[in-house]
Amino acid sequence: MSDFLRMDVAELLPHTGKMIWLDKVLAWDEDSVTAELTVRGDALFGGGNVVPAWAGIEYMAQTIGLYAGIHAKRAGEPIRLGFLLGARRFESNAPSFTIGSTLTVRAEKVMQDESLLVFSCLITGENVKVSAALNVYQAANDTIKE
Repeated sequence: MSDFLRMDVAELLPHTGKMIWLDKVLAWDEDSVTAELTVRGDALFGGGNVVPAWAGIEYMAQTIGLYAGIHAKRAGEPIRLGFLLGARRFESNAPSFTIGSTLTVRAEKVMQDESLLVFSCLITGENVKVSAALNVYQAANDTIKE
């Protein structure tokens, strides 16, 4: 378990460079993963001293990507692309995240079939609580053409 906590998140996500918004894996198990990030001003949605709270959906989606990446590595499989199908029940107590603040993101698997997964997600930080349910699709590698 601890090997994944020491891994660079870039080794677990199909993202590169500035598109990786998470900093590290804090914890994981068979059904969940928890990540941490520092809100950056260079993110696509950054403007001024804040990032809009709805950008938290991407934080959640990348945390789900960590979940998939960890499970792929454990099985000796390549990291696969995932697609966000939608977010439901998005609730936020704050309109934005302050640049430089630290956030914790937890994604817990609620349901899974062969390629569709549903996660309950929660972002917490100082004066921040954001939650949503995300539906994601993960295609088999041989179904995606480059």
